[in-house]
Order: sequence, then C-alpha cells, then structure tokens
Amino acid sequence: MTDPVTLGFLGLGALLVLIILRMPIAYAMILVGGVGTAVAVPNGVNMMLAQLKTLAYGQFAVYDLAVIPMFILMGALATKAGFSQALFRATNAWLGWMRGGTAMAAIGACAGFGAVAGSSLATASTMGKVALPELRRYNYAGSLATGTLAAGGVLGILIPPSVVLIIYAIIVEANIVTMFMAALIPGLIAVILFMLTIAIYVAVFPESGPSAGAVDRAEFRAASLGVIPVLLIFGVVIGGIYAGFYNPTPAAAVGVFLVWLVGVIQRQFEKGSIRSALIETASTTGMIFLILLGAELMSIYMARVRLPQFTAEWILGSGLEPFTVLILILITLILLGMLLDSLSMILLVIPFLWPVMVALNGGPMQGAEGSGFGMSTDELRIWFGILALVVVELGLITPPVGMNVFVISAMAKDTPMIQTFKGVVPFFCMEIFRVGLLLAFPGLVLWLPELLRG
Repeated sequence: MTDPVTLGFLGLGALLVLIILRMPIAYAMILVGGVGTAVAVPNGVNMMLAQLKTLAYGQFAVYDLAVIPMFILMGALATKAGFSQALFRATNAWLGWMRGGTAMAAIGACAGFGAVAGSSLATASTMGKVALPELRRYNYAGSLATGTLAAGGVLGILIPPSVVLIIYAIIVEANIVTMFMAALIPGLIAVILFMLTIAIYVAVFPESGPSAGAVDRAEFRAASLGVIPVLLIFGVVIGGIYAGFYNPTPAAAVGVFLVWLVGVIQRQFEKGSIRSALIETASTTGMIFLILLGAELMSIYMARVRLPQFTAEWILGSGLEPFTVLILILITLILLGMLLDSLSMILLVIPFLWPVMVALNGGPMQGAEGSGFGMSTDELRIWFGILALVVVELGLITPPVGMNVFVISAMAKDTPMIQTFKGVVPFFCMEIFRVGLLLAFPGLVLWLPELLRG
C-alpha cells in the first residue's frame, strides 16, 4: 500500500505534467482530484460519485460568489462604454506634458480601469488598445511602451475590486470588505512606484519617452470633465463598501447599473454591445467556477492524503524562522507564476500554504496573538493575502507564461516579444522592492482596515 503522502506528491506531479501538456487547469484539477481520491481512499470510487451529486451545487450556491459575475459584468460594460478612453485622455492631459508623461498616464489609466474591471488581463488588453497608438505617435521606445502597458495591467489584480482578491478571501474565510481595504494602499504604492520607474528610465534614456506637450485649456477641461463619471462610479461602489453602506455583492450590482446608465446616457454602447458583454461575462464566470470546482476536488484529495498537514509539520520541524519560510514561500509563488495563471495559482496553492502560515504564527486559534509573526491570525490572513497577490502579479509579466506580455505583444506586432520582456524588467525590480516594503512594514496593509473598522 502506497503511503498517502506519497500519493499526494504523485498527484501534484501528475497535475504539473498535465498543465505542461497544455490541458486546461480546471480539467487537470478535476481529473487528478477525482482519480486521486478514488485511488487513495478505501471505496473511493463510490465516495467520489456520492460527493459529485451535491458538490457542484454546494460549491456554487453561495451568496458571496454572486459578486464575481457582477464585477466581471461591470468591467465588460465599462469596456464597451469607453471608460478606458476617458481615463487615458484625462491622465494624459494631466501628465503628458512631462518627459515620459504619456507612459505615466497609461499607468494611471490602468489603475483607474483596474478599479472598475477587477481583472489584469482585461486591463492590459483594453488599455493596450487605447494607449499603444498614442505611445507610438509620440515615438516612445517599443520596449518602454509595451513594458509599461504589460506592467500596468497587473494593477487590476490588486486594486479593488479584484476577482482574484475575492477568491482568496473566500478560500481563507476572510472578510471581502476588509481585504478590499487592505489592498488599497499597496495598490496606490504600486502606481507611485511604477510612475517613478518611468521617470528614472526616461532620465537615463531621454530619447525613449519624449514629452507629449501640454494640452490647451479647453482640452484639459474637457478631459477632466469626461472622467468624472468613472470617478463617481468608483466612489459610489468602493466608497460605499468602505463606509459600510452595503456589502460587495449589492455594491457590484449598483456598479453594473451605474456603468450601464452612463453608457446609455453618453450613447457609448454600439449595437450588440450589451449582448457581447453578457456573453463575455458568462464565459469568464463559467471558466472561473469550473476552476473552483476543480480546486475543491483537489482540496478533498489533498486533505485525504494529509499533504497540507505533512507540509506544515515538516516546515515546523525544519527549525527555520517564520520570516525565512515566508520569503521562501513568496519566491516559490514567483516561480509558479511562470507556469500558472494567477487565479489557478491562488486556488491551487493557498489551501496548502495557509495552514502552514497559521502553524508558523503559533496556532490555529482565530484572534489569538501569534508568536511567529507578532500578529493575530486575522491580521495574518490579511497581510499574507496581499503579499501573495503582489507576487502572483509578477507571474503575469515573467516568462514563459507572462500573459500580459503576450496580450500586449499581440497588439504591438512591430515590437519583438523579447523587447517587451526587457521593458518589464524595471517594473519587476520595483515590484520586488514593494514586496520588501510590505514585509518590513505590515502596517502598510493593516493600517487602513484597522482605521475604518475603528
């Protein structure tokens, strides 16, 4: 009889092989989780079939999950309603007069659109269509233009509302509103650091990012007025959540209505736009929910073979300091990000890592003061979640997957992909610096939730 833990490692190996063979991650997890449970558990086939009768319903008939399709729909409608153009026009009017200002404007617009769309790939693809022609018009270096847009896209994963952040909160049973609060300051730090990166880059290579020149007063006024509806929607949705007026799910519904209303009033929707947005939402939601089902089957399998418990016990017995283990975990997440997309990685890895983090902190009791990281379990789940999402972001701009790089490269066919990867290197380095800041100063994550709760 094969040792259960050995079966667990064999299952993980099989999953990675299937992913390398390009099997969709949802199908790979369903296959490995189902077959693994059937093999590892006595009478496992019957048990698996019995669970499958109610597993999908039990997994998806959860009120909190309704927020996912609502925020996806809000982002899809925002794309059709031309919010990306309004954001870029405004930020370019404010920043374009500086050297490298149009690239900085693209970062600001990516942050603004990510706050509405909640998706990195949607942010990268949408803002690429809007900003790339302008960056070309002002003769920006190909590596800086494409690298800026690929890196700017990652802002969508952290700046609330974020679909991946919601999934993390559900996995570790954190409060979604609290996670949204915790993500705001790290997200704003990323925007500032990315703009600083561009400023340093164009100072070293002045010809790579020329100034677009100042716009006239009429254009500045028109651009600023044009972005007001976007800012108001963000304020109503996210501000309402922070203020406690409503929870994320009704907030998302309000956001969908407001985006639709603005699009109708401004006559931005073309024929078939609403239908296209609904189909896009259904397709993306179906993919996410199928991955959730696969992750649940994998969790059942891994719980049966006790692999998470074994991992936690092995790490505790290693004698390594908690912060050393945390840094090793973050490095592992960066490496995994080179193979897996962000959502799949969160669903696959966090159920393993969270018990380890709790054990390192001194115990499983919620609210108990932990000895490992000097914070309570509730604080740890917030801090660790933001750290994990920041490093997961890096997978979107690192080879060989680097989905944001592929998206931008598909648009900028005149710029070799290797140039785009070179263009994201300064942003990658700045992201590592941000991780160091959040590790050294947990208050950057925890201060705002504590303030707003108080």
